[in-house]
Amino acid sequence: MINRSMYDLGAAPNKIRELFAYGMERKAEIGARNVFDYSIGNPSIPAPDEVRQAFLELLEMDPVALHEYTPSPGDPAVRAAIAKNLNDRFDLGATAGNVYVTSGASSAIAISLAAICNEGDEVITISPYFPEYKTWTHTAGAKLIEVAAAEPSFQLDLSAIESAVNEHTSAIIINSPNNPVGSVYPEESLRELAAMLERKQKEFGRDIYIISDDAYREIAYGAHIACIPQFYTNTITCYTYSKSLSLPGERIGYIYVNDVIDNCADVFTAVCGAGRALGYICAPVVLQRVIAKCIDVPSDVRAYEENRAILTAGLRELGYEFVEPEGAFYLWVKALEPDAEAFSEKAKEFELLLVPSNSFGSQGWVRLTYCIERDTIERSMPAFKALKEAYASKA
Repeated sequence: MINRSMYDLGAAPNKIRELFAYGMERKAEIGARNVFDYSIGNPSIPAPDEVRQAFLELLEMDPVALHEYTPSPGDPAVRAAIAKNLNDRFDLGATAGNVYVTSGASSAIAISLAAICNEGDEVITISPYFPEYKTWTHTAGAKLIEVAAAEPSFQLDLSAIESAVNEHTSAIIINSPNNPVGSVYPEESLRELAAMLERKQKEFGRDIYIISDDAYREIAYGAHIACIPQFYTNTITCYTYSKSLSLPGERIGYIYVNDVIDNCADVFTAVCGAGRALGYICAPVVLQRVIAKCIDVPSDVRAYEENRAILTAGLRELGYEFVEPEGAFYLWVKALEPDAEAFSEKAKEFELLLVPSNSFGSQGWVRLTYCIERDTIERSMPAFKALKEAYASKA
């Protein structure tokens, strides 16, 4: 016998991964230069040289010591380095004892949800959203409540969020800069959200946490990225170095439980228990130590910014509608027909791999990932033109 719900989850389609796999097949068939793959957020900028140097230095260590187990929440020295970085940058008063090192943001969010949710709880997310939020919320025994962002800006709809908060709400996931839109939520809006949640906590007599998914915190183009634990007590921060240091396949990140949470020790103990229950303990040790050595290395987003400029200029000239991204490396483009999946399939005829918005809990849009080679963007413009003309000819 097998667990049917796990089977259904394994069999469920993942459009991003499906397109990525399709792209690999097409590249093998017709050559990589002939496929314009905007499907997956795989950073194209090399990791900083400091990362390479850190690996080389670590390989000089005694191999037994290098690869030994750390405590389940991570190497104490690494946790201290993360806390110091948070304090240096955001003056949070963070302590190493409330940092849990994880295998990237995915495990960080899954652990956090499992730590604070009970059966029947509800978790709010802003749609469009990263689709695995639903998987992790359901696994934690809770229900995901989708609140649509305000169009056409795709900013927070504070009134709609307030209407969704009730006595069952345990958390709201905030992802800014946002995947898939690239929106950045202004600090003023987040402070208004925080004030509303404070009122709701008193009204319903329960803690409501903000889970701050900071995966793209460093990928911004001049926009201010608010640090939510500075102004909302019940914040759990989930972070990954996948994007900031171009290490997508290495899966290393952390959870930070805000030190000023009233029952902070209990929350962190629940995080440790959730990590244990889910099997997310002792994150890859070499990567932990690489991060400690590179913790203050800045992200270089110039290539993404230049890609963004080329892509938006080209699509604007062709008459496509899109949301101007302030962060991350995604462009949210209006599909040329109401059915985003049909539009995505049509785009494949021109070797354009565009992820339909249905995957993100929204209708009528596609996501383009522009952390790809600039040459690919430039050479894809005739394909976008041909796609537009194909729809115009049917009008």
